[in-house]
Amino acid sequence: MFVVATAGHVDHGKSTLVRALTGMEPDRWAEERRRGMTIDLGFAWTTLPSGGTVAFVDVPGHERFVPNMLAGVGPVPAALIVVAADEGWMPQSAEHLAALDALGVAYGLLAVTRADLADPGPATAHARAEIAATSLGAVPAVAVSGLTGAGLPELRAALDRLAAQLPTPVVDDPVRLWVDRSFTVRGSGTVVTGTLGAGRLRVGDELELAGADEPVRVRGLHSLGEARAEAGAVARVAVNLRGTPRDRLGRGDALLTPGRFHHTDLVDVRLAGDPAADLPATLTLHVGSAAVPVRVRPLGPDTVRLRLARPLPLLVGDRALLRDPGRHHVSGGVRVLDVAPPPLGRRGAAAARAQVLAELDGRPDLAGELRRRRLVRSGALLRMGVPAQNGPAYAEPVAGDWLADPAHWRRLGEQLTEEVARHAREHPLEPGMPVDALRQRLALPDRVLVEALVRPPLRIHAGRVGAAGADALPEPVARAVQRVRAEYGDRPFRAPEADRLVDLGLGPREIGAAVRAGALLRLADNVVLLPDALDDAVRVLAGLPQPFTLSAARQALDTTRRVAVPLLELLDRRGATRRLPDDARIVVT
Repeated sequence: MFVVATAGHVDHGKSTLVRALTGMEPDRWAEERRRGMTIDLGFAWTTLPSGGTVAFVDVPGHERFVPNMLAGVGPVPAALIVVAADEGWMPQSAEHLAALDALGVAYGLLAVTRADLADPGPATAHARAEIAATSLGAVPAVAVSGLTGAGLPELRAALDRLAAQLPTPVVDDPVRLWVDRSFTVRGSGTVVTGTLGAGRLRVGDELELAGADEPVRVRGLHSLGEARAEAGAVARVAVNLRGTPRDRLGRGDALLTPGRFHHTDLVDVRLAGDPAADLPATLTLHVGSAAVPVRVRPLGPDTVRLRLARPLPLLVGDRALLRDPGRHHVSGGVRVLDVAPPPLGRRGAAAARAQVLAELDGRPDLAGELRRRRLVRSGALLRMGVPAQNGPAYAEPVAGDWLADPAHWRRLGEQLTEEVARHAREHPLEPGMPVDALRQRLALPDRVLVEALVRPPLRIHAGRVGAAGADALPEPVARAVQRVRAEYGDRPFRAPEADRLVDLGLGPREIGAAVRAGALLRLADNVVLLPDALDDAVRVLAGLPQPFTLSAARQALDTTRRVAVPLLELLDRRGATRRLPDDARIVVT
């Protein structure tokens, strides 16, 4: 199947032509049939001579219904432009063509209708000249009469040739189905329709409704009036949603593959049309079937920032158009350059941003995104439309799912080394710099990035980053510990008094550093022993008759109650001894 949208001035015979080609009535409303004028989107289909199927999205031609026309054209890859031979090129012909050009539609066909009423030559020549100056370029033209049927076989053959030119749809891409109609079917519930431009839908699929938190499930699928188990792009589809109220969604909403789209209300875009400086402050952005008011902030000659009235699921490279509804004027097409742009808070930020955007072309650029963002999660890039593998380019995560610009990652490694060295100079008694402090100094969003940056001779120990062997004591502390060992080495269970510790140069910070380095053992405040004291104490206590009392332990260890009480309590906590109900203890073997 391929899908084509009609385009052209009101009353030039678009619906008549679709009716003649398909035998189906595209005007769905009684009001449309009564007035003989298309108001909303119509849908019909037929089989071509090759056996393929073409589905038509028939759009209204009156200027009051241009938003409806744009909702139908937005997701469609090709256009059938209709011009009446007896009236020729008209204002809505021009506006519809401007919309197709703004959206970058590159495949089309010209049908000159009412050829039974006037010579089609002048209208054909004028229309082809207008179309040739747009993204459609030179298009084939067929003169037809919906009333007599003349030219219909040639038009069918031309549609077949157009279908053969269209690019092969990517059925492995994520689904983004822009909703152009929603209604309720008795016994089935909510049904939405749209043009599936990429991806594949299956009954039972879980999808995401743009802007909503809860998932929706596909209860049933129809395409061309028939129930289907699955439908692949490009196709017109009707999707029956399980348990979704009708008032939850409508035209301009989208059904999405979960986790694959970034919902954004701020985008930077490149213009193709009116200069940025000439745009009014507010316009309407048309993308897919959505029409959303936007505030416009010019950045460069052809780049602007758009603030959307509501978030949309947009990707880098998306095509859309800006329209001034007050003037009934298409201001031009836009190509999305960035769906997660940085804030512009500082003086000169807008001009600097314009320079960055001048280098972008709207094509996913993995290396460029990493260079600009420096650090980003792979999932976030994917939701922007930039996969971690983009052609031959591939980015290996530096930690978890974090991707980094290689040059920035090297600079971060150098900065980490400098910060650790600075911290060591300023805090010589600490065994390294805390990981969280490093994360803040380097302005990193996740501590796993700090851990990934640590390279020898640095290491992480007990939540701190320091040099390997950083537990070696500063020279003044090492000398003080050596004096303790010299004075108390033959009396391992005697602890220096508080004033003696001060004389030795062991204040609270120095004791903390020595304890962390394993050079001293802290039993309590200002009660420290040499580090081998615990093992030695167990050997001495094991030689006592079991169980033993605190007094017996104190005498055997040749120490004071000030040391014996916390020493035995520490042994209890470590399981080397066990305290009995009568306060005696035994050594646990």
